Amino acid sequence: MTVMNRRRFLTAAALTVTATRLRAHGQSAGAPPIRFEDIAQKAGVHFVVENCPTPEKYQPETMPAGVALFDYDGDGWLDIYLVNGAEMPSLVKTSPKYWNRLFHNNHDGTFTDVTAHAGVAGAGYGMGAAVGDYDNDGHPDLFLANVNGNQLFHNNGDGTFTDVTAKAGLSGGIYNGRKMWSIAAGWFDYNNDGLLDLFVANYCQWDPRYEPVCMGLDGRGYCHPDSFAPLPNSLYRNNGDGTFTDVSKETGIASLMGKGMGVVFADYDGDGFLDVFVANDNSPNLLFHNIGGKRFEEVGFQAGVAYNDEGIALAGMGADFRDVNNDGLPDLWHTAIENETFPLFLNKGKGLFRNASQESGLANLTRPMSGWSNGIVDLDNDGWKDLVVARSNVLDNIGQISRYFRYAEPNSVFRNLGNGHFEDVSATAGPDFTRPAPHRGLAYGDLDNDGKMDLVVTALGAPVSVFRNVTETRNHWILLKLVGTKSNRMGIGAQIRVTSDDGRMLYNEVTTSTGYAASSDPRVHFGLGSSRLIKEIEIRWPSGTRQILHDVTADQIVEVTEPGNGGKQ
Repeated sequence: MTVMNRRRFLTAAALTVTATRLRAHGQSAGAPPIRFEDIAQKAGVHFVVENCPTPEKYQPETMPAGVALFDYDGDGWLDIYLVNGAEMPSLVKTSPKYWNRLFHNNHDGTFTDVTAHAGVAGAGYGMGAAVGDYDNDGHPDLFLANVNGNQLFHNNGDGTFTDVTAKAGLSGGIYNGRKMWSIAAGWFDYNNDGLLDLFVANYCQWDPRYEPVCMGLDGRGYCHPDSFAPLPNSLYRNNGDGTFTDVSKETGIASLMGKGMGVVFADYDGDGFLDVFVANDNSPNLLFHNIGGKRFEEVGFQAGVAYNDEGIALAGMGADFRDVNNDGLPDLWHTAIENETFPLFLNKGKGLFRNASQESGLANLTRPMSGWSNGIVDLDNDGWKDLVVARSNVLDNIGQISRYFRYAEPNSVFRNLGNGHFEDVSATAGPDFTRPAPHRGLAYGDLDNDGKMDLVVTALGAPVSVFRNVTETRNHWILLKLVGTKSNRMGIGAQIRVTSDDGRMLYNEVTTSTGYAASSDPRVHFGLGSSRLIKEIEIRWPSGTRQILHDVTADQIVEVTEPGNGGKQ
């Protein structure tokens, strides 16, 4: 959201030199290209984000929309939920073109729009989606983060949902007399009581009646975030009876202000309690350290994830919180805007992170990019998680402001070379994947159950893309669907270590909160490289249960149920 500083602009020649240096490491030599094919139109997923752009340049117009991938009907196949905007400035869904949409997976590469039957068209100007089974009935529920009041849809288990927002007490907090504008949310069990709690990332204080006027070189433009006051985030404790209690103040969550855009969870210090990272827009990122499931201490600065190496707060947007270097410690990667880079914070243990953007090659590769939603996910099943990002400039008139940047950008994928470096392999990812558009949302999951992770990406005023992963690889894989008993039913927060037949150890964990306003596949995916057999799978459940499986064959989806007594196994 800042005008380009020419002195910091990286030339194409410099980018070429960087790419050449990365290729010199040789780890990607001979590896098949990571490739995608957009099947949205032939699959019947017809959807356009209606952000309702106006000459007044209302701030929410540039911000939607979220994506959720989840199996809402329990048939074993991921379905697609897409969040939509509303009319400006009323923030009302005045016609079906503004509806959120739910597409049922037909198991044959096609999808059917079941929005009306399911009752999930939504209300208000939508932003993000979060999936979690809050009542442990085996049917995943859906929470929507909106500009003007949030919503909770209870999954009835018969293909329909019921709006239970009022009963649950989750319509959203009030600040200075107005509903807080929420962008992202995520489900996690912060106190390990077996019930999923809800964290909501709130953005800024905004009122359509008082939209500030911000001028660009060719007229009115979208305002910089500094034109708006920040908001606190919200934490709701699950009471176990269908209601929630706002515990933001008593837990310390509400003590800090920011402009939250991405929220992700991981137990970064291994103490058995999930911690929270919030990517903030032009204000310091927040890392809430969970103190025994009772309160949170914000440690972003001390941990080294609040700012970049120059001590500057970035325009943080999407984030993901997973282990990228297979050392058993979850790392952080978040997006930002042009000239800022997308920082990769490697977890060094003892509560500390190190910005590895320069040494990994990501700083130079991402400096000319603006990114929204993103993911840390193994796209070629080689056992190393890659990085993927939905790209677009924030400003729709950036082409008039700068000759170097464009509003519509191609998406990008960075292959993990397994040696601490990443290579931009977007150019060979296929023409569908690199088609420029004002991309926003991105979620990942295995839509066709073939073991390769697919992507769903939204764009403002443009058709959604359903990117089927068509990478030609003989690498093996496994998908784990966890079912909690003493832990929450979805096993969110469970930590998993896989040991392959050659002794290699890989790590991942159960979460649905990823990227920017997105919810991804709750099943845990591992690429296994050449290994056909998994020697050992160790699961550490949120309840404290330790479960070990031996000699599991690769290339299958395995459902694992937590031992019923919650004891050690």
